[in-house]
Amino acid sequence: MRPRRAAMKRDVVPIERIDVSAYTIPTDAPESDGTLAWSSTTMVLVSATAGNRTGIGYSYANRATAVLVHDTLVNEVQGRDALDVAGAWTAMIASIRNLGRPGISSMAVAAVDNALWDLKCKLLDVPLVALLGAGRASIPVYGSGGFTSYTLERLQKQLGDWARDGIRMVKMKIGRESDADIARVRAAREAIGPKTALFVDANGAYSRKQALGFAQAFVELGVTWFEEPVPSDDLEGLRLIRDQGPPWMDITAGEYGYDVVYFRRMCEAGAVDVLQADATRCAGVTGFLRAADVAMSFHLPLSSHCAPSIHAHPCCAVGARHLEWFHDHVRIEHMLFDGALDPVDGALHPALDRPGFGLTFKRADAERYAV
Repeated sequence: MRPRRAAMKRDVVPIERIDVSAYTIPTDAPESDGTLAWSSTTMVLVSATAGNRTGIGYSYANRATAVLVHDTLVNEVQGRDALDVAGAWTAMIASIRNLGRPGISSMAVAAVDNALWDLKCKLLDVPLVALLGAGRASIPVYGSGGFTSYTLERLQKQLGDWARDGIRMVKMKIGRESDADIARVRAAREAIGPKTALFVDANGAYSRKQALGFAQAFVELGVTWFEEPVPSDDLEGLRLIRDQGPPWMDITAGEYGYDVVYFRRMCEAGAVDVLQADATRCAGVTGFLRAADVAMSFHLPLSSHCAPSIHAHPCCAVGARHLEWFHDHVRIEHMLFDGALDPVDGALHPALDRPGFGLTFKRADAERYAV
């Protein structure tokens, strides 16, 4: 018998420090959807340092998220092995038990987890998609904006410009003034032409019967994606729209999922045709990968919500259907990061010559927005 080989040992790379900061960036125009209006977006950014390398991650969240990172999560992560992202994630999840898993707690974990993945990749000098394993080389995007606060002219220009730039799918907001929704969707269709896919997102603004009626009207205008026609917690309502609506229209939800149990319940209820997940909300890349496993176990495709620079790599790794090219976040990420991607032929191609997410934070440029 051959003698057993001794287990290989490696040096631990301790996490030396975790820093957190928050930045509030005004929108370039008033924005609203079916149930909310806003004039700024806050990014909570985490830097994690080990072995003379620094990883960055972030979430789009309230400043309170940064406070939770500083007061609770830093102590859980500092001193741990930077290559053991799973161990740090498990410790952070345990630490928020009495704070509540959904909402701010999971978004705080997300910002740190994303930074730790970036740090690990930088220590190993590999892009995140290579570390995770690429299921596809690029990820198609859909242009997302078309806010209910936009005039018809601005709506048509934004969506039409995306279509002319080679983005094959675009999404608009509806539900603020239901009497105007059909006319707005018709105007969007006129702007993008017959070959570009048109998605709509009600952000839960409709009742069940309203949503069914609008689904029938929208399908006549070539709408193939109806996001949150009713509130995402109304799983029976989503199932009703999915079962009784047009068979070639995808009913989608999941952006407000913060843990794997939420995603499992949504899938078990038969509530969606496509599951959405957001790595800046569902406890980071680690949580996003678990959401992808849930979707796969129910034979459902996965699509990412917002934060395109965070999602390009994990979306390619899990073979997602597409990625949301959300106007606000695209603008912010190009303002505050070197390395933010742009679509080529309607898809993002993760950079293979830069480690991690491939991003460098422009701290001097961001300072004016610090809160």
